[in-house]
Amino acid sequence: MSMRNTLGFGLGLRSEYYQQILEQRPAVDWFEIISENYMVEGGKALYFLDAIKEHYPLVMHGVSLSIGGSHTLDIDYLRQLRKLADRIQPHWISDHLCWSRGNAHQLHDLLPLPFTEESLQHVAARVRTVQDILERPLALENVSAYLQWKTSCMSESQFLAELCQLTGCELLLDVNNVYVSSRNQGFDPWQFIMELPHERIRQIHLAGHSDYGQYLIDTHDAPIADTVWALYGKTLGQLGATATLIERDDHFPSLDELLAELKQARALADDALNRAESCS
Repeated sequence: MSMRNTLGFGLGLRSEYYQQILEQRPAVDWFEIISENYMVEGGKALYFLDAIKEHYPLVMHGVSLSIGGSHTLDIDYLRQLRKLADRIQPHWISDHLCWSRGNAHQLHDLLPLPFTEESLQHVAARVRTVQDILERPLALENVSAYLQWKTSCMSESQFLAELCQLTGCELLLDVNNVYVSSRNQGFDPWQFIMELPHERIRQIHLAGHSDYGQYLIDTHDAPIADTVWALYGKTLGQLGATATLIERDDHFPSLDELLAELKQARALADDALNRAESCS
């Protein structure tokens, strides 16, 4: 088991909670922002972001980099991302291992890649470019996927491990996404996690999903499922202390409900780490 520097336990920063965060200063260790929501020149979002960053550490999480796309990287987008990073000094910057746009159009979906050697070299070159512009390592998240490419010759976890080796990038392990994809595609979620380079895992995501019986949809609009909590606890027993964030993007509950989930994450982490230490 490795022990790493960690921010602790955080929440996704959403506008529904801005005022409450500033007034109540809840027991949250850090917040993660959706980068694109703040890549503007001014306005309400930046006002609250500047106020909140005075009291909490921040992390940036993007949704439109499209690191695996065949289109040319959007240098203007990357410069805006760098400008925001220079403004708020995030502890790290992340996005998704996916493609999400054609040559001209953003598709607003995080679509899986073919896990081939050709794709690996393509993504690696783009990651190097992004990291050169940001002057920071990029953390990439495993997405929820519902289909696989027939041309894939390795698993997503093996692809991510190779990508880290080639570029020095980091990983954002979304435990819910691993579980959702494993149910939809019929693979072992624990094998996925064990195939990752654990020393490169910078952060963990937890979120809720919708269960339709034969398949799951990653909705981020529900409490975290017991099966995901169990996989998270087992994962921390292997990884050691790792920054953990709870995402909620729809059907927003009270902030107290999210804080209760955060408390549950802390308790599971403490239990997993204590058990791991007693076995070492």
